[in-house]
Amino acid sequence: MAPWIAALIALFVWWFATGAILMVVKYADRRGLRARQWAVIGGLPMLALGVWGYSSSLTDMSITGAYVGFLSALAIWGWIELAFLTGIISGPIQKPCPQDIPEWERFLRAWGTVAFHELLLVVALIVTLVEGWGAANAFGMWTFVVLYGARISAKLNLYFGVPKINTEFLPTALMHLPSHFRIARLNWLFPISVTALTFAVACWLERLHAATTPGEAIGFALLTAITALALLEHWLMVLPLPDERLWRWMLPAESTAPKHQHTLPRRHEDAHGL
Repeated sequence: MAPWIAALIALFVWWFATGAILMVVKYADRRGLRARQWAVIGGLPMLALGVWGYSSSLTDMSITGAYVGFLSALAIWGWIELAFLTGIISGPIQKPCPQDIPEWERFLRAWGTVAFHELLLVVALIVTLVEGWGAANAFGMWTFVVLYGARISAKLNLYFGVPKINTEFLPTALMHLPSHFRIARLNWLFPISVTALTFAVACWLERLHAATTPGEAIGFALLTAITALALLEHWLMVLPLPDERLWRWMLPAESTAPKHQHTLPRRHEDAHGL
């Protein structure tokens, strides 16, 4: 199978999985806390399948092994994101951030909104590293590492300030998050983030070029694609492109009832892929 086909598959999975999670979150959001809890519980088979697939792929150096490792890491990541977006696993602080507070207090409050989610991600990262480091097939491990690094970078950029912040798909349970973000022309971290991700894409491309087996070629193509998507998501924080249209058509129509929310004073949490 050609590496470019693998890259297209990664692109489709990223797009479809993001839309599916947003759709489940939106439907559950309309039906209240019990529905959101059941959405997370209903996603547990996906998490279990991801854990099993990740573990079983570590010794499989074939094309199938590369795909299984990649998709399993996405399944684990997707369930954690589902738990976060439903508000079931987020953080102890669930109130808007007051204005005119010291920066240290703003940071602590922002951390408090996502603390449980971040701790779960760290635990998952440690487990994937312990299990996957030195394995014959480490593509699942590196997929999770890329997703984790890109998400932390994105959250920090939202905190420090970027020109475009999209809250269109934000569920009711997380409506307090935008008050912790900052609209700004740019911040000191953004150039570092895009440089690091660009370097990572180049590294995966070099490994893809040097691949000696079909399994390696497919695995590095998948990593190249998912890292390039993470880089694109960062640029979408500063470029005036309507990326929300990628998923808007998949989601249920908004209720006509007024929705109480705490949003940024202008423009549209990170509603980009996964």
